[in-house]
Amino acid sequence: MSAPLTRGDVAALTARLSRLDDPSDNAALLALLRVLYDVGRRDLPLGRLFEGHVDALQIIARYGTEQQRAGVEAAAFDGAAFGVWNADRPGEPTQLRNGRLHGSKAFASGAGVLSHALISVDADGGRQLLLIDLAATPPTIDRTWWRVTGMQRSETHLVSWNDQALPAEAVIGAPGDYVREPWFSGGAIRFAAVQAGGIAAVVNGVRDHLTAQDRAGDPHQRARLAELYLAAQSAADAVARAAAGWSTRDVPRTLALVAAARAAVYAAGERVLALAPAAVGVQAMFIDHPLSGQLTDLSTYLRQPAPDLQRDRLGEAVASALVAPEL
Repeated sequence: MSAPLTRGDVAALTARLSRLDDPSDNAALLALLRVLYDVGRRDLPLGRLFEGHVDALQIIARYGTEQQRAGVEAAAFDGAAFGVWNADRPGEPTQLRNGRLHGSKAFASGAGVLSHALISVDADGGRQLLLIDLAATPPTIDRTWWRVTGMQRSETHLVSWNDQALPAEAVIGAPGDYVREPWFSGGAIRFAAVQAGGIAAVVNGVRDHLTAQDRAGDPHQRARLAELYLAAQSAADAVARAAAGWSTRDVPRTLALVAAARAAVYAAGERVLALAPAAVGVQAMFIDHPLSGQLTDLSTYLRQPAPDLQRDRLGEAVASALVAPEL
């Protein structure tokens, strides 16, 4: 069983970022995605938290004041770990009333690990972002909810605040900034890269197992290894293609390419999840086998969030000739 994740695990990865704001061009975006891919290949729950850290830093750099940007950058390089908590708990949405915070968030990844969280609340004009110092304004954390077969180490819990005061400088940007495109939906390219890395990790794990067991020479296993490679590479290629086509000047096509990447990663992940246990056998189900955790983590992470919506968005883009196959 892998060790629990710590704030230091997330914060240490900040040094791998060439910049803490939005990538300046397509090459810089691909370089960032390769970092995320590599972290996901190494440790998928850590990749989940690191992607949220990157997301938060980019959002604050994009919408925050100069003072906020400088403070967050200094904190990040001093060991702070950030995340983004958007999903409200049904029936208990987070609200800011007269400078005081109320309500709950679900799917709060890194709860108890992170030092800061960007959360969204409803406001006149749209969703408003708030930067919460989790030491100064600590939530109540319900750890009984996250009972899942995979991604346990992402520490994704329910968090709640009850009439806790927030400083005025906690407000980041204006209402509606958070959902501006292409950054909101298009930002999913980051976690698609992490997921693609997790797929590659499973392929490598199967290869290592079969080699160690002297089974890689079997023609059936070679066929499976070929299929595993093709699936993993198709996921990576789709992410790279979306990065190459990313443009704020053509938002519909950018979002279509990101949807294509997410759909390709999901399909590749499903194929790998079927092939890997077939290749390794029951040994992959033993909880102390490295593949056991990789498979359950990948299976859980692939289903977050709403993969069916991406296929629908992509199908609409194909129907309108917004995207078409090309070499």
